[in-house]
Amino acid sequence: MERTTCCVVGGGPAGMVLGLLLARAGVEVTVLEKHGDFLRDFRGDTVHPSTLALLEELGLAERFARLPQRRVTTVQLPLGPDRSLVTVGDIGALPGRYNYIAMVPQWDLLDLLADEARREPSFSVRMSTEVTSFLVDRTGVPPAGRKPRAWGRVTGVRYRTPDGRTGELRATLTVACDGRGSLARSLPELGLRRFTCPMDAWWFRLPRREGDPHGLVGGVGDRFLTAMIDRGDYWQCAALIPKGTDAERRAAGLEPFMADFTAAAPWLADRVHALRSWDEVKLLDVRLDRLRRWHRPGLLCIGDAAHAMSPVFGIGINLAVEDAVAAARYLVEPLLGGAVGLRDVRGVQRRRWPTTALTQALQRFAHARVIEPVLTGRPPFGNPKRAQRMTELLTTSRWLNRVPAYFLAYGAVRERPPAASVR
Repeated sequence: MERTTCCVVGGGPAGMVLGLLLARAGVEVTVLEKHGDFLRDFRGDTVHPSTLALLEELGLAERFARLPQRRVTTVQLPLGPDRSLVTVGDIGALPGRYNYIAMVPQWDLLDLLADEARREPSFSVRMSTEVTSFLVDRTGVPPAGRKPRAWGRVTGVRYRTPDGRTGELRATLTVACDGRGSLARSLPELGLRRFTCPMDAWWFRLPRREGDPHGLVGGVGDRFLTAMIDRGDYWQCAALIPKGTDAERRAAGLEPFMADFTAAAPWLADRVHALRSWDEVKLLDVRLDRLRRWHRPGLLCIGDAAHAMSPVFGIGINLAVEDAVAAARYLVEPLLGGAVGLRDVRGVQRRRWPTTALTQALQRFAHARVIEPVLTGRPPFGNPKRAQRMTELLTTSRWLNRVPAYFLAYGAVRERPPAASVR
């Protein structure tokens, strides 16, 4: 029978950060990742100042700095009278060493974290290992009022490898870090709560040229929204479309889409035809939801497994990493002691839930007051004058301009790693 102290399901940013922090503190950790490597495109590639500061605390700043990257310091939107680009968030004006967002291929970041974690004798990662179910110990009598499936302690996982081999891995604690498709989300007792999303997103690339704007750039057209991320030699573009209209719009052909995109970002008109087919356009089914409970005895959910975020503000990865840091701080001592109680995993949710709820409330506000009105042909914030006043406040007030910048950089709450993990 295989056994570990902490089984981490999913080798994304949350899973690898948690595995590294726990292993450095002396906890035996096994990370199970269903893919054979980290090479997957069109994933979030933003590394925010809070994560950059964490890497420095862990002694990884110099190695991270050697990775190929693009640094983003501003957020620009077409809010001028003639739809000229206006800076609404200047991260570069924030104090501190890390006043930028680093755009780094996520596989490079994950490889860095995995390589560092492998130096710890208590750490292991198994690639191409898919978790198929949880092991649950239901010894005894169910508590009054609890359904048979909703009680008992999670004691590990069952897994499957590509060659058809199956096995079981027992663990004192299992942490689900496997994204919004997490197996844990099928547990009815955790209570998934969904929020309405007015849009889906198309992701694609266009060439970037000398003289183009820098940083994060937005575009607004007639019933059309787009965001472009400066990746150095190309733009990683997102076009927002009304929810559920992907098939209908693809059937209409590329030409209408390119016309809408050009109207929203006219400075890219000379290269939209670099997009040759729909095969180059990937659909993101946008979701916004969270579990009412992130835990049950022996199980904890963090990152997208606990709360799927909208791409608005681009802070999903930042939240997942902060979840992992908080979880490590709360769980190191009980894991080293060999017993993790419900109070321990409940403490992680209590710590992280307010930040998650606030962030999702802001995303829902942006959905309702900006994105949905634009996609349905209505003015954002109810009328053009109100939108203009909001723009003037953001662009003329030095302090208000820093609010969105700080939120993008650090989120609502900054987390500190456990002292035993810092070197």
